[in-house]
Amino acid sequence: MVDGIAPVRRIVVGESAPGKVAIFSDGPSPDVRGDPARPGFGMTRLWVTEGTPAPTRDITETLHLKHTLEPPVDGSVCRFVTIPPDASWKGKIDEAKVRAFYKAAGSPDASRYAADAPHPYMQQTETLDYVFVLEGSVTLVLDSEEVALQEGDSVVQRGTRHAWSNRTAKPCTLVVSSHHGSRARA
Repeated sequence: MVDGIAPVRRIVVGESAPGKVAIFSDGPSPDVRGDPARPGFGMTRLWVTEGTPAPTRDITETLHLKHTLEPPVDGSVCRFVTIPPDASWKGKIDEAKVRAFYKAAGSPDASRYAADAPHPYMQQTETLDYVFVLEGSVTLVLDSEEVALQEGDSVVQRGTRHAWSNRTAKPCTLVVSSHHGSRARA
């Protein structure tokens, strides 16, 4: 577990036999990752799919799959993300620490760190992300714009360069459902 990150109860339900519903697991998600450079940051992965349509039978667990920010090709990943106040880490990080985070998250190529970037944790992935602000507030930082988000707001993030900046004194919790995407037009 990651210090300061509240456990996320995850209940996995499915058919154990035709017509028989079972609870396969009920407890805190075992896949919680942090960032040593940002105390209080946490990513709790809940479920991963490896394709679309996603199978709804004969799978009781998916967290054994490789951990990356991006979902598998044609798949999805759902996670809780806790963003600590920026004041707790600003001025204490550098490029090496930011790149180490993305490498540890399994997605070293997602980092868009640049000395002149609007935020050190700028990132970009080929994903369609549905983001919900569950608790607190956060600022979505884009290349040339920012959007303040409050509890209950949502973002449809379509493969763009962005970062999350918490300019308050309290942590913010997001729920992110990421889906494999492509810049190519169908």
